[in-house]
Amino acid sequence: MKLLRLILGSTLVLFLASPISAADVVPGPLLPKQFGGWQIAGPVQTSQDPVQADSVNSALLKEYGFTDFAAASYTRDDGRKVRLKAARFGDTSGAYGAFTFYKMPQMLTEKIGDQGAALNERVLFYRGNILVDANFGKLTAMSAAELRELASLLPLPAGNTRNLPGLPAYLPVQSYIKNSAKYVVGGIGLEKINAPLPPQLVDFGAGAEVVLADYNSSGGQATLMLISYPTPQIAAEHLRRIDAATHPGTLQKADNGIPIDAGRVFTKRTGPIVVVAWGPLSLSEATALLASVNYDADVTWNENTSFSKKDNLANLLVNIILLCGILMGLALVAGIAFGGIRILVKRIMPERVFD
Repeated sequence: MKLLRLILGSTLVLFLASPISAADVVPGPLLPKQFGGWQIAGPVQTSQDPVQADSVNSALLKEYGFTDFAAASYTRDDGRKVRLKAARFGDTSGAYGAFTFYKMPQMLTEKIGDQGAALNERVLFYRGNILVDANFGKLTAMSAAELRELASLLPLPAGNTRNLPGLPAYLPVQSYIKNSAKYVVGGIGLEKINAPLPPQLVDFGAGAEVVLADYNSSGGQATLMLISYPTPQIAAEHLRRIDAATHPGTLQKADNGIPIDAGRVFTKRTGPIVVVAWGPLSLSEATALLASVNYDADVTWNENTSFSKKDNLANLLVNIILLCGILMGLALVAGIAFGGIRILVKRIMPERVFD
């Protein structure tokens, strides 16, 4: 009986431990206490209010999926100082979109985190779903390496929320103007980048996402806009609406009254992507620019989801181990029960059973 109680107790402990092992990981603090020789100085400001992160663009941050914010000052033994601001989003797409919004054309590319850019004493980068804005009192040759160490200490999102959006990969490289790409997931962002197509025409309610970039042409600067929809059928319907609003030789007005320069708009659809080009483009230039965007069905289009307790690989392994333990326990209990019954029956009816 003691052995039986031990087996049952062990099985119960395994069952109780299972929910703990499968529990979702609570996001860690945004900023570390130290990194690369920098020590935190003073209290850390934290908030879940996007207004605290950026009072002017708080609605845009919310549109990108803002969750929380932290800001802190750091010092080194040599007296240098840096002020860090970090904003966390629901997924990497949100951090990437905010990065493209805040990145200025004159910034230089830096290999920090997933992507980085710098101008004078300011460095902007993101890693996973966290966007960091660093303002140094004085930059040195080691500042980038120090920020790379900081990036390695930032908590990462779980599951598919760590994946970047696939749409920006379709932007053509030839004639691209550096730092001009903007990734947009809603009407607020679209209006802030002065896109000629209004949000009502793009229809974010249909699941649209947008990437927009500038390109050099013989007549000046042109713009290319890629609008991705969930299915090719939805994209085809919205292309018809866009073509109707931008009919050549007309100057239409959208629902919000914003005029659309129809004489310089060129469109096409490739798979679920609507491609729109406008600006001082010749017909041959527009045709070449549109032709450089082609949907590849083999490209992975990631929805921003995370693993649940039922489809997490780690939880699957835990459950397999638990199942093996339970089966072993049941087999042991059955063996003990069978042996005990045999001994009991043999005592009651000796030389008549199991002989």
